[in-house]
This record gives sequence, structure tokens and C-alpha cells, in this order.
Amino acid sequence: METKVVLQDGMAFTAHIDGFEFTIDASPRVGGQDRGPRPKGLTLISLAGCTAMDVVSILRKMKQDVTGFSVEVGGELADEHPRKFDAITVRYRLEGNIDPDRARRAVALSEDRYCGVSATLKPGVPMQTEIWINGERLEA
Repeated sequence: METKVVLQDGMAFTAHIDGFEFTIDASPRVGGQDRGPRPKGLTLISLAGCTAMDVVSILRKMKQDVTGFSVEVGGELADEHPRKFDAITVRYRLEGNIDPDRARRAVALSEDRYCGVSATLKPGVPMQTEIWINGERLEA
């Protein structure tokens, strides 16, 4: 896997990955023009997308009736440089006729076995998981 970023101007770069292009940029506070997402935010998007694809695939194999699904990821940044993630919360929101034990199993399989982004981040960043089904939070 390879990616590339190419300077446009200021602090904006064109990101190239898998045949797609998009702009990343910095905030105006540090010389950017807010023309695209920041790299740290893309790290959280990568985690959300990776685990989302796993969980939906696993739940479908488990014959669960998933009618809606989203993953919200929040990261707490260190105050000092390097401003790395000190903690991450991953919130799964499922809608449909879903067995809670199967939802827990699907999330665990993703986070512990299949999601490479999670596996990359976990050794250095504490992660908390929440699972919500039809608006109600599951207990751990």
C-alpha cells in the first residue's frame, strides 16, 4: 500500500490513494486555508471506516437485520507536541432487529482480530467502546 501527498500551495496538499485524490489542509491558525480535512481527523476516519466495514460484514454473515449503522470516533489530543491521541472512543450505533450478544461479538472480532487500523493504534492509545442498538446503550 502506498500513498502520496503533493504540495498545492500554503499548507494544502493533494492526497493520492487507491486512484483517488482529495485535498488535505491545515487550519488558518497555522497557515492553512481550511480547504480539506486534517491528517489527525483522517486517522479517526480510517479507524471508523475500517471497523464499520468489518462489523457490518460480520453482522450480515450472522444474519442480523441491520437497517441503520454508523460509527462515531472521538479522539482526545495531548496538550503538548507531538499532539498525539491520548484516548479514543469508538461508538457503534446500530438500528434494526439485532441480537445484543451478536453485536458485541461482531465489534469484538473487528477490534481484536480484523481491523488493522485498530490494531495499529491500540498499543499506544487507550480505546473505549460503546455499542448502541436502537438508541439504547448496551452494557459491557
